[in-house]
Amino acid sequence: MLKKALAVLSIAVMALVAAPAAANAAGYVPSGNVTVSGSATPGGTVTVSFAAGSFAPNEQVSVSVSGDTTVTLSAVKAAVLTTFTKAASASGSFSVNVTLPTNATGTYTLTATGLTSGNVGTASITTVPASGSNATLANTGGGAALANTGATLPMLMIWIGAGALVLGVAIVSTLAFVRRQRRNA
Repeated sequence: MLKKALAVLSIAVMALVAAPAAANAAGYVPSGNVTVSGSATPGGTVTVSFAAGSFAPNEQVSVSVSGDTTVTLSAVKAAVLTTFTKAASASGSFSVNVTLPTNATGTYTLTATGLTSGNVGTASITTVPASGSNATLANTGGGAALANTGATLPMLMIWIGAGALVLGVAIVSTLAFVRRQRRNA
């Protein structure tokens, strides 16, 4: 019985250690490498640029945009969700023009994925009415115009909680083992 308990405990520990590694498997373009510029008004054009090193040199980058209405991506008519592929520069930088339709509303999300490196970069484009004074442009993952909707719990607290869970399982299994030994003695 002790062997089974130790096997379950070791599997639980391996799962705790392997889960963070799996979450970090894909490369993500830091939000500081993404810039959004231009007019995010209906009928306006916005340029989304990824800094050098965001993707591998000359890598093919798949770009998709999702939103409320159709947009035009670098002269390619895009539906509510459309994907096309374009090569990054020799330095790994990349940019794409997004032309919003005259009836554009809401938020559009542009996602660029390197087909070789697997690096993923995103940008949000929030449209404002043409009569509005300023467009709201923000990079996902830290732009000033975005609300913080993620967890604020530090990673240290998560590891302490996981350690307490493992310690609790070890104590319970040790007490069960000692009780069984006393009963058999």
